[in-house]
Amino acid sequence: MTALIGGAVALLTAKNIILMFVGVVVGILFGAIPGLSSTMAIALFLPVTFGLSTYESFALLVALYIGGVSGGLVSAILINIPGSAMSIATTYDGHPMAKNGQAHRALGIGVMFSFLGTVFGLAIMIFAAPVLASFAITLQPFEYFALSFMALTLIASVSGQNIFKGLLAGFLGIAFSTIGMAPIDGVVRFTFGNIQLMNGFTLLPAVIGMFAVTEIMLNVVKPISADKIDQQEREHIKGFGFSMKEMLGQAKNFIVASTIGTVVGFLPGMGGSLANQVAYVAVQKTSKHPEKFGTGIMDGIVASESSNNASIGGAMIPLLALGIPGDGPTAMLLGAFMIHGLVAGPMLFKTSGDLVYLIFAALIICSVIMVVVEFYGIRLIVKALDVPREILYPVVITICVVGAYATNNNMFDVWTLLVFGLLGFFMAKVKLPRACFVLGFVLGTLVETNLRRAVQLSRGSFMPFVTRPITAVLLVVAIIIIIRTVWVQIIKPMRNSKTSKESA
Repeated sequence: MTALIGGAVALLTAKNIILMFVGVVVGILFGAIPGLSSTMAIALFLPVTFGLSTYESFALLVALYIGGVSGGLVSAILINIPGSAMSIATTYDGHPMAKNGQAHRALGIGVMFSFLGTVFGLAIMIFAAPVLASFAITLQPFEYFALSFMALTLIASVSGQNIFKGLLAGFLGIAFSTIGMAPIDGVVRFTFGNIQLMNGFTLLPAVIGMFAVTEIMLNVVKPISADKIDQQEREHIKGFGFSMKEMLGQAKNFIVASTIGTVVGFLPGMGGSLANQVAYVAVQKTSKHPEKFGTGIMDGIVASESSNNASIGGAMIPLLALGIPGDGPTAMLLGAFMIHGLVAGPMLFKTSGDLVYLIFAALIICSVIMVVVEFYGIRLIVKALDVPREILYPVVITICVVGAYATNNNMFDVWTLLVFGLLGFFMAKVKLPRACFVLGFVLGTLVETNLRRAVQLSRGSFMPFVTRPITAVLLVVAIIIIIRTVWVQIIKPMRNSKTSKESA
C-alpha cells in the first residue's frame, strides 16, 4: 500500500493529470466509434511517448486503455453497434433499454459497472498478480482447448427459443473461422485462389459488419415511426438512472461477471471480447428470470460491462509479471516498455518497482476520471438519439468503413465489413441469432489452434485431456452444460407436450 500511495503521489502533477484526462477522453472516443479500439488508440499515441518521460508515457497510455474499453458501451447502447468486440454483449440488453426510452439509465448502469468492474480487476491484479501469473504459466494448450470448448458449448445458451437455429448460426461462425491458412501447419483452406483470404477474416471488421451494417440495413427498411423513443420517460431520469437498492441487488451478478472477466483476461489470447459474452451467459444461467434477458434488463448490462472492464486488470497480470500480453492493448503496452528500454516480466518488480506501482495507481486514477467524464457526458451523449436516422446512419456507416480500413490499412477489410453486414441481414431475416455466429467465429480459431497444439505436444495422444485435472474438470463441465441444455430445451418440452396431449 505504501508503494501504491507513492505511485499515486508521483502522478499528481499538472502535466500527468492533463495527460490522463486527455487520454481517457480520447480513449472513450476511440472505443465509442465502431471500427476503432483502445488497441488502435495506444498504437497511434506510441510515437507521442518518445517526447515524454517514462512516467508521463505510461500515464497517457493507461488512460487510453481505460477509456477505450469503457467507451464501447456508448454506441452499443445508443445504436446497437458495439464500439469494439468487448462490448458485443452490451447490445443485447443495452439497446432494448434505450429503445424503451431509458437510454440515460442504460448508459448510467454501463458507466457505473464499468468503473466497478475495473476496480475489481485492479484489486485482484495488485494483490494477487504473482500467484495468478505463476498459475497461468503452468497452463498448456490442453487447458486452453478445454476452456475454449467449454465457452463454445454456451452457444446453445444464447440461442433463444430455437436451439437448432442457434447451433446452425454457431457452426456457420466456426466455418467462417476456418477460412485461410490453418494454424500450426499453414495449409491453405477455402480461399478459392484469393490471396486476400490467406489470413482469413479480421475479427473487428467482421464483428462491426455483423452488427453495424446489419443494424443499419434492418432499420432502413423499417417505417420511420418505428424508431420513435419515449422522450417523456427519458427526461425524468436523474443521476445514473438507478437506485442504490437496485445497485446492491446486482452484487451477485457483479461478482460473477467480474470474476469471469478477470480470469479470462489473464489467459493470453482471450481478453474482453470473450469475457463479456461468457459472463453474460453465466449471469443469465444463474438468474431467477433468464427469459427477460435480451429485453432490456439491468442484469445483462451489468454482466457485460463488469466483465470486459475487469479483464483490464486480468490482462495486465501476465504483462507485468511474465512479459506476456493478455490482449491487444497490452501487446501495445509491451511495445511501450521496449521503447523506454524496459523489460516486462518478473524482474520488472525489482528493477522498476516504482514504475509498476505508478501504473497501478494510474489505472485507479484513470478509472475515476473515466466515470466522472462519462457521468457528466451522459446527457450530451443521449442527444445522439435525437439525430434523424437519415443523417445518423450515413455518418455511422462512413465511420465504420474508415475504421475497418484503418484496422490493417487494407481495402479487403472494408469488403469484409460489407459482406458480413449482408450475411447478418440475411440471418436476421431468417431469425438466425447473430450472437451465436459471433461466438462461433471468435472461438472457432481458439478451439482449433489449441487442439492442434495439444495433440502435437502429446505426440498424437488424447490421454492428457483426461489425466490433466484442470482440463478434465473443464471438459466435464462442458459435457454437463450440453446435457443440461439438451434436457431443458429439447427433451423436457417434448415430454411436456406429450403429457398435455395425453391429458387432453
